[in-house]
Amino acid sequence: MKRNFPTLLGAVVRDYFTDHLPRVRGMSPHTIHSYRDSVVLLLRFLSVRSKRTVAELDLKDLDPPGILAFLSYLEKERNNGVATRNVRLSAIHALFRFVASRNPEQLDLAQRVLGIPFKRAPQRVIDYLEREEIESILKTIDRTTRDGARDYALVATMFNTGARVQEIADLRATDLQLTKPFQVRLFGKGRKERYCPLWPQTAAVLNAFAKEQNLDLRSAGHVFLNHRGEHLTRFGIRYILARCVGRTSQEVPNLCKKRLHPHSIRHSMAVALLKSGVDLSTISHYLGHASPTTTNRYAKVDLDMKRKAIARVKPLSPQSRTPWSRDHTVLSWLEAL
Repeated sequence: MKRNFPTLLGAVVRDYFTDHLPRVRGMSPHTIHSYRDSVVLLLRFLSVRSKRTVAELDLKDLDPPGILAFLSYLEKERNNGVATRNVRLSAIHALFRFVASRNPEQLDLAQRVLGIPFKRAPQRVIDYLEREEIESILKTIDRTTRDGARDYALVATMFNTGARVQEIADLRATDLQLTKPFQVRLFGKGRKERYCPLWPQTAAVLNAFAKEQNLDLRSAGHVFLNHRGEHLTRFGIRYILARCVGRTSQEVPNLCKKRLHPHSIRHSMAVALLKSGVDLSTISHYLGHASPTTTNRYAKVDLDMKRKAIARVKPLSPQSRTPWSRDHTVLSWLEAL
């Protein structure tokens, strides 16, 4: 009687997600879930492509042609952008680095998969909200309703802290300090903990919101909840922001021209700090950036600062052309550059 052994792929995936990522690497649940989603999409695609069940796939089926076909499928059929495509490929690379260390006999396959390059993504202009636009959004929120009180506190806190959307979704009552000095504790990427100061106005909004919701500031309950009493997800926060921006765009048409999402609020705070004269190093620490290089991009986005910079430069002479009459004049000019 023939005995069925589990495939190498099944053993690799099991050990990778149950032991290597959480115990050896100490990855956060969010990172593990992101890697898991990428692998699930890949296995489902290869299953359909090969007309076999996922259980019948083996590690050799995850070869470069199959992975390249998967990446093409993401862009052409799922309409994912280049950035999302690269995120999925990064997760696949991480899996095969584990394969190379765990199964040396699969080193050739691992090296070929790791050789699949990331695609260059177009550098898009960062869309952010001016302070006046943030204030307009807050003014259009009806704070007399339960949802309105939550939405107002949510947007005000996101702008004040410049927090990532997941940091806001994970915010708990114990993370708020609404007595002087007003501050909030955030847990960012890689479980990095940081504190952000709160304006007295934001602290007052959160204090009033906590009292309306009967939120015990000593509890571990989430601050922002949905209609079912569950904590808001990233998608829920995105929906709330889109709804608030949609209402405000009737009065501020310029909002319709911007690609806005929860991270835009974070960009908005970064630009506001930069305009106020705060140095890039301090902004980097405030936002919890792992590298100052990430913060440097904000120095490129503000048009007002660019206009002030160009205004300091003496304009060129209106003379239309250089009166070159002899060859040595041209050479002299070139050598003087």
